[in-house]
Amino acid sequence: MATSLLVTGGAGFIGSHTLIQLIQVGYDVTVIDNLANSSIESIRRVERIAGSSITFVQGDICSPADLDGVFRTASENGRPFEAVIHFAGLKAVGDSVAQPLAYYTTNVNGSLNLLKAMDDWDVKKIIFSSSATVYGESPVLPYSEGHPIAPTNPYGRTKAMVEQVLNDWVQAGTGRSAVSLRYFNPIGAHESGLIGESPHGRPNNLFPFITQVAIGKQSVLSVFGSDYDTIDGTGVRDYIHVMDVGSGHVSAVQYLADRNGYFVFNLGTGRGTSVFELVKAFENTTGCAIALEVKGRRPGDIAVAYADVAFTQGELGWKAVKSVEEMCADGWRWQSTNANGYDA
Repeated sequence: MATSLLVTGGAGFIGSHTLIQLIQVGYDVTVIDNLANSSIESIRRVERIAGSSITFVQGDICSPADLDGVFRTASENGRPFEAVIHFAGLKAVGDSVAQPLAYYTTNVNGSLNLLKAMDDWDVKKIIFSSSATVYGESPVLPYSEGHPIAPTNPYGRTKAMVEQVLNDWVQAGTGRSAVSLRYFNPIGAHESGLIGESPHGRPNNLFPFITQVAIGKQSVLSVFGSDYDTIDGTGVRDYIHVMDVGSGHVSAVQYLADRNGYFVFNLGTGRGTSVFELVKAFENTTGCAIALEVKGRRPGDIAVAYADVAFTQGELGWKAVKSVEEMCADGWRWQSTNANGYDA
């Protein structure tokens, strides 16, 4: 029988792209998602791409009853979960500065609820959707997994807190294992153009804002800060194709199959790209001109962040393979054929 996995937040951007790859290699997946920043349509389209049905539960990790229900149903149906992939959470740096309590409630307390449910149902393996924002700013680049943890915003602090909880949880029990995957900047979309990033309302992240300017949903791209000590004054990030991020989760599930302990891996390309460079790559790839306006720096942002991926490649046997141009082409294919995302 196929290994049964619970995927929290599986209808979201990274979760939906990961589902495809999990199904393709034979995992049996159940998704719980409250659809606060996602759509059930993404699940339907994943089913279409993967050629397989998905068990979906609309529920919230902030509700212990919702979590208990999904674990109970899986057990009663003879498909008890063998591991959890935990995507569910709030994810915008700017919003976290403005609404810290919402971020601590969802990201930290929700994760505690999930671990409690896992304990109640004797599930001992979890892969956590963490973030490179846990590192904060450092004069030493690139960021390796051994860099000091010093997040500069509430979002990053919630991720760092959950990582610490996971480490303590693993140490406190027998046979437990956890992986924290520290994403850098996932962008792009599935090559089919059927699924992609579909933020509710005004985008919080750079790439979907670029694509919405290109399609005319936004009039201009705001660039926050052009006076950083970088190649062109704009912030530099490690952009990684969302399908590469998804394959990293498959590798992590396989890694934990016969291991106990707590592990941390970077998911990035090992290359930095500035805001202006990303815009230029998008324009060159798609032929779309992007109107820009430069504004002041945004609270909580840092100048440069890109990954040291040597440990991940050596230990997980995983490597990002898609280029920035592929990220732009796939992301534009999604946006240009789905002007309103998953909304009709």
